[in-house]
Amino acid sequence: MFIIDAHLDLSMNALEWNRDLRLPVHAIRERELGLTDKPDRAKGTVALPELRAGNIGLVVATQIARYVAPGNPLPGWHSPQQAWAQSQGQLAWYKAMEAAGEMVMIKTKKDLSDHIALWHNGQPNDKKPIGYILSLEGADSIVTIDHLETAWKYGLRAIGPAHYGPGRYANGTDATGHLHAQGRDLIKEIERLGLILDATHLCDDAFWDAMEIFNGNVWASHNNVRALVDHNRQFSDEMVRALISKGAVIGAALDAWMMVPNWVRRQSTPEGMHCNLEVIIDHIDHICQLAGNSLHAGIGTDLDGAFGKEQCPYDLDTIADLQKLPEMFTRRGYSTEDIQNILHGNFLRFMQKALPE
Repeated sequence: MFIIDAHLDLSMNALEWNRDLRLPVHAIRERELGLTDKPDRAKGTVALPELRAGNIGLVVATQIARYVAPGNPLPGWHSPQQAWAQSQGQLAWYKAMEAAGEMVMIKTKKDLSDHIALWHNGQPNDKKPIGYILSLEGADSIVTIDHLETAWKYGLRAIGPAHYGPGRYANGTDATGHLHAQGRDLIKEIERLGLILDATHLCDDAFWDAMEIFNGNVWASHNNVRALVDHNRQFSDEMVRALISKGAVIGAALDAWMMVPNWVRRQSTPEGMHCNLEVIIDHIDHICQLAGNSLHAGIGTDLDGAFGKEQCPYDLDTIADLQKLPEMFTRRGYSTEDIQNILHGNFLRFMQKALPE
């Protein structure tokens, strides 16, 4: 079955993890054997060949560069200008992949329809480019509001105002606080330009502010539910209902600590916490039950988002194993139409509506 993954940090892996994503996952792992600079070395799950093998022909691919003020212990850049420059380097990598025939940017409705036709032409996937919609995870690198229009012109189509901690425009995971004037101005500019607002990572205060003032297209690219894992990173049932009322699609994330409760970083293991792909169906099913249908759930794996096999479902070796999901959904009583909605249909219809002509 064709799959859309609504959140992959491909350029971050290419530039900060120094991974050549044109190579198969196992070749990347072999090259990283013995490296200890990052906890997920030799445990990656995502590369372009595995996307093709898994029939994952369309992804939402990120730029990500956080600004950290003095005293902020999170990793990041020491000025918005440095963060902007990092995001532009990531854009350059995507362009290099396009030049090599490995990827293609999807900016318009026609781009989308042409790309979907290519991936459904009955030919092998080996030489097909991976289509990507460019998204910015966290708005810290937007130096001024005017920079957002610059980003729109080079192809940015979605943006999440916050990431982890306090942000320049909005507070994110593990932080609190309402949108201030600059954050509200950003939300209004997102709407004016026709960008998709990604509600992922917004702290509760900022989430409700954004829902009140934003009238454009909103999704949550990679978010699970608080009813199953009680943490501010997840959405409460009230937040899920608010997104459903706005026609949003919520992508399920495969980061183990978001899937199962009581995960302890650097200690817990997927096997020990019984974290497998069935668990993510629990999160998806919760959204479907709240909606009363299968029209608001999708896949946004976040695989290799600074974690690897040590912190994702134990029955997933590479991202190609997403093809295990259809049979699992079938065993849960989901119809073929429901499964198609979740694995690609919902995000595809959303993109067809939200992308410009």
